[in-house]
Amino acid sequence: MGESVIPLADLRYAAAVPAIPQRLQAPTGHLSDRLGRPLRDLRISVTDRCNFRCGYCMPKSVFDRDYQFLPQGSLLSFEEITRLTRLFAAHGVTKVRLTGGEPLLRRHLENLVAMLSEVRGADDRPLELTLTTNGALLARKARALKAAGLSRLTVSLDALDDAVFRRMNDMDFPVADVLTGIDAAIDLGLAPIKVNMVVQRGINEHEIVPMARHFRGRGIVLRFIEYMDVGATNGWRMDQIVPSAEVLTQLQAHWPLEPVPPTAPGETAERWCYRDGGGEIGLISSVTKAFCRDCNRGRLSTEGKLYTCLFATRGHDLRALLRGGRSDLEIASVLAALWGDRSDRYSELRGASSAGPAGNERRIEMHYIGG
Repeated sequence: MGESVIPLADLRYAAAVPAIPQRLQAPTGHLSDRLGRPLRDLRISVTDRCNFRCGYCMPKSVFDRDYQFLPQGSLLSFEEITRLTRLFAAHGVTKVRLTGGEPLLRRHLENLVAMLSEVRGADDRPLELTLTTNGALLARKARALKAAGLSRLTVSLDALDDAVFRRMNDMDFPVADVLTGIDAAIDLGLAPIKVNMVVQRGINEHEIVPMARHFRGRGIVLRFIEYMDVGATNGWRMDQIVPSAEVLTQLQAHWPLEPVPPTAPGETAERWCYRDGGGEIGLISSVTKAFCRDCNRGRLSTEGKLYTCLFATRGHDLRALLRGGRSDLEIASVLAALWGDRSDRYSELRGASSAGPAGNERRIEMHYIGG
């Protein structure tokens, strides 16, 4: 037999095959890390490809036509994703978010949604099944996703002004098509829909109020996200951040807002509602108000590496266990050991020498692991 060849794209990020614990333990539905944070939220990247080239995520200067994305055979199959999701659910995961890249580029994604909709949590309830998309393909895919069992979705949209939007997605894609997709999802009952806007100084901060004006009163939660230093290719600088406090000041100059209590532990967005009943907005202060201490999210990459932090440099190769014939009990025990040893809190340590990548290692890119 010839030696197997591992594509270079598979080696882009460091990962080790986790050791199987000597003592195997069945999941109990209650799993916490070193800081007492439970495992509740699993984000699954189904593709590392995207049809946009947003500068803060996949700048065209890096992700050009010669960029080597993962080959199809490297990706986890739908069956592998579903198997891992069942094991995560047995440990206490109640919410699964499909992401990317752009998840709607994964062929027949609705089949995966249907499979995951059959998974039950440790409490025997269905999982909350969500998806984040740039909306480019949403109008044509929304009906199939709803029929397959998708609970709700989030659309990334950084501007209403067509010229600004085309410039930011860097693929000359019109904003009208995204808005059509959002309308289609609303008509099908994929609600409540959230719209995420990454705000960058000098790029789109003038779109804050127009975005709020457009979506308020429609049952859509608009969330403003501080520009984050994810990965190593977006040229992030601190002076490009528009702090959430500044966003709130802009909005309150037009509409009085009042805070709303969080709906669940680990919620990333601070919630505010319009006093006139116009709905709700969210502020995700990923830089100025780190929320590491409540983070309950695990992230599964496209080819099956587990990351316990969005700013990680090293993952844990679960695909090797899946394709190496390991049992559910063995893999579940690995998940318990990995999460139990977790102590990540990068955003709280931002700026300290201990927060940076070690040696030549670099942080994972957002398109690879999802936001």
